[in-house]
Amino acid sequence: MLECLDSFNKKQALPRMLADLAIVQASAVVSLIGAFLWQAARLDWEETITLTRTLESYYVLRFLPLSLVFPLVFLLNGLYTRSRAYVGRYKCLVVLRGSGTAVLLFLFLNFLFCRTDIMPRSSVLVFGILVSCGTVGARWLKAWFVADAALEPVPGARAFSKQMPVLVVGGAGYIGSILCRKLLKAGETVRVLDSLVYGDFAIRGLLNRPGFELMAGDCRDIQSVVSAMRGVKSVIHLAAIVGDGACEQDRHTALEVNYAATRMMIEIAKGNGVERFVFASSCSVYGASDHLADEHSAVNPISLYAQTKVDSEKVLLQARTASFHPVVLRLATVFGDGYRPRFDLVVNLLAAEAYHRRLITIYNGGQWRPFIHVRDVADGILLTLKAPLALVSGEIFNLGDSRLNHSLTEVAEKIRTVFPEARILNVDNPDRRNYRVSFRRIHDRLGFRCILGLDEGILALRRSFERNAIPDYTDVRYNNQKFLALAGRGVETNRVQSRVMAAFAGD
Repeated sequence: MLECLDSFNKKQALPRMLADLAIVQASAVVSLIGAFLWQAARLDWEETITLTRTLESYYVLRFLPLSLVFPLVFLLNGLYTRSRAYVGRYKCLVVLRGSGTAVLLFLFLNFLFCRTDIMPRSSVLVFGILVSCGTVGARWLKAWFVADAALEPVPGARAFSKQMPVLVVGGAGYIGSILCRKLLKAGETVRVLDSLVYGDFAIRGLLNRPGFELMAGDCRDIQSVVSAMRGVKSVIHLAAIVGDGACEQDRHTALEVNYAATRMMIEIAKGNGVERFVFASSCSVYGASDHLADEHSAVNPISLYAQTKVDSEKVLLQARTASFHPVVLRLATVFGDGYRPRFDLVVNLLAAEAYHRRLITIYNGGQWRPFIHVRDVADGILLTLKAPLALVSGEIFNLGDSRLNHSLTEVAEKIRTVFPEARILNVDNPDRRNYRVSFRRIHDRLGFRCILGLDEGILALRRSFERNAIPDYTDVRYNNQKFLALAGRGVETNRVQSRVMAAFAGD
């Protein structure tokens, strides 16, 4: 609850507190009038006058002072801070919890201090219902009006939006190609900086779309990065050599792309007045552990890939200022179909082999991993981008859902449910990495929950195979390590770029 006070913005919260207090007052007045009408029908004139004075005295002398407990309880429940970023049913539940708690505390204090002059029993239930419905309804109406107003462009808004696009570095990849579409659907102008080492087929359908701009360039090229960040307010950094094997086969390039380029982008972003910088990290930074890891757990990177993420997180969070707000998202193990599908990811690969080879090979099935569908990754990034800065600035969030912590044996069983013709083969090997991750922080603070589970993701992959949308899952373009082994460094750096990268790679 103290986090709510730390992120309290008086200028933004006071109007909401006054509005909620007005809802409470209106609820009390309506419930007391209802109680009066219910009782007055059976009273004579003098008794009616006495009842009127009693209810009036109760409202002025008892209810008004005690009603101040409502905004206080709402504040401690996060209704003026973190829950502003919540959406849908979860937001309704949080608001209902806050209003219910406030009503119960009010009734307790009412009984404790005003035993001879308490709220009429006939109005208590009506009052509680009205407060709950009013606080939820006010927020629903606001969200409805804001969404409705967003359908009609405000004069001049398009020109402003073009000046302040969201820059997605690595936007042509597995996650980025989905995220770009979600950003455009949300009304954002999107600029992508990507070396297109894997091609542009994942975003080809966006190239002529209004509000979308592609800048082909390497994130290690200082000139490309400077040009891409000009006039940008928010940056989402997805570019990386992803995966342990892909990093190990070319450690030099991995260090340049995953760490040195990130350091360079931070400095350029700050110099260009970028306000928000969302960085895609990985839950692999926790290494092997038999404990449930959360954002306060010690990191224990056991691969170059994980180490570059840890180092990038450190320099990014150290760069935070009053005008530069970094956010780190540690992604669970991603799965699911996409515009540039990957079959070097465990769930996708096992599903492909179950379909094509009728075999599901599991290495050390007792190992645990956290999983997240690629579309839920994009939703989580978008939610973080839209959240109030007070909730996310300088923070680390594990991005995923605790319901998707699964052992590899459980993964195999879920795949066989979708591919019943496949058999499971269990194999032991030296890889004993085992970790489960807590995602409570992003759920509690931002209301994030995954929509798609393993079952839905595996079924969607089967449908893609059946309609031949993925004719050959072994194609190297679907495997980062194999593709980079053939392509080398992809986009070669010149002498100037190499010196710049060397400078940022140093301590």
